[in-house]
Amino acid sequence: MPEITYFHDIQVGQRFPLTIKRLGINGEGIGYYKRTIVFVKGALPDEVIVAEVTATAPKYVNAKIHTLRKKSPQRVEPRDADYYGHVGGIELEHLSYPAQLAFKVDVIRQSLEKFKPRGYQHYKLRPTIGMAEPYEYRDKAQFQVRELNGHVAAGLYQEHSHQLVDLKTFSTQRPATMQVIRYVVALLEELKVPIYNEEQNSGIVKTLVVRESFSTGHLQLTFITNSRKLPHKRELLSRIHTKMPQITSIMQNLNQGRTSLIWGEETFNLAGDDYITETLSGLTFKLSARAFFQLNPAQTAKMYALAREALQLAPHESLVDAYCGVGTIGLSLADTASEVRGMDIVPAAIADAQENTNLNHIDNAKYEVGKAEELLPQWLAAGFAPDALVVDPPRTGLDQALLHAILDSRPQKFVYISCNPSTLARDLVRLSEVYAVDYIQSIDMFPQTARVEAVVRLEKRNIYR
Repeated sequence: MPEITYFHDIQVGQRFPLTIKRLGINGEGIGYYKRTIVFVKGALPDEVIVAEVTATAPKYVNAKIHTLRKKSPQRVEPRDADYYGHVGGIELEHLSYPAQLAFKVDVIRQSLEKFKPRGYQHYKLRPTIGMAEPYEYRDKAQFQVRELNGHVAAGLYQEHSHQLVDLKTFSTQRPATMQVIRYVVALLEELKVPIYNEEQNSGIVKTLVVRESFSTGHLQLTFITNSRKLPHKRELLSRIHTKMPQITSIMQNLNQGRTSLIWGEETFNLAGDDYITETLSGLTFKLSARAFFQLNPAQTAKMYALAREALQLAPHESLVDAYCGVGTIGLSLADTASEVRGMDIVPAAIADAQENTNLNHIDNAKYEVGKAEELLPQWLAAGFAPDALVVDPPRTGLDQALLHAILDSRPQKFVYISCNPSTLARDLVRLSEVYAVDYIQSIDMFPQTARVEAVVRLEKRNIYR
């Protein structure tokens, strides 16, 4: 095996002074020591620190703050001080909110500079649309359940580990979701319901999932279990109903054995309805236990309004909604189009999309199970040529085959909704061969985190018109 050549002689445990120049795409501070890039979790631009090296790699090192010599004026006290630095989802809670919004524009800029799509220096990067109150926005809690020190605990894993952090509070969660979690945890302990033990692959309750409807205030509670059996079920359900009648749907999901997946394939009703409903952009959506739905409905409504503004569909124009999920984007635009077609690889999502179409009395939307990169060429071959396209892919970005299909069909209007600036910039390298980027509008769907969503309006270049 060839010997690895290191570009520095920096050692783990070594300490040195460091000035932080900027934030990286994951929200970590970046500085340079001996011409080597140093990533420092929790450090902010313009801060002077004493860094302590925690890990080395050939071209960079990771470090932590040993001493903070000069503090940034943008540094604030994390609201979740007991958990900050231990779990994900609040990695920017030490940064003032205006600075978070500016950082999220810079993350997009960094990604564009890395991949260099055509004309990227001239892209209009609009200021990030934030929230008036950037806390208590997550309408869904998905917490692991384990026993810690003889007590039932529920929370998130410590970063890069399977060490559970028991979250008594969590400021980005809706208060009602946390109240349900804490009450059910106490109830599980009182009734001595067996809790899952990962090492022994024994016990029953693995995970609690709580979702709240912003529009109705109703909640859905799902027990994810290692067994179909749920001891003390009758008393458990009775106590929950008496204490928290706002929980109108209680489900159980079976996920047996050791697995990295949260959900199993089988979900069944324990009490109440099979779903709760949410209103978004004037439409009503049924949310089953496993249905994907954006975690921040208030910002999601703004994002869909941005997509509507960017597409400016005419009544005679048709729209394809790729990666459609439960149909939220396409259905929110159906009143402006002649026809909407959507596709997704998850059959349950398409079933929900069709149900939501009927629920909202929309008769010009059609949804199919399948890969966008396969269905779009089939539709084109059958004579359907969409006037407009909206894509909202996962963090991995567009499938390469779908990129080819887009470049072949070249719809006149095109909006790309991205949750990952890196894969967005990568995809724009190919897309910019045919399309010019009119603007990129970032929107803060997840305050206190390094994540950012962006709505990109693309226009066909003149030579292809």
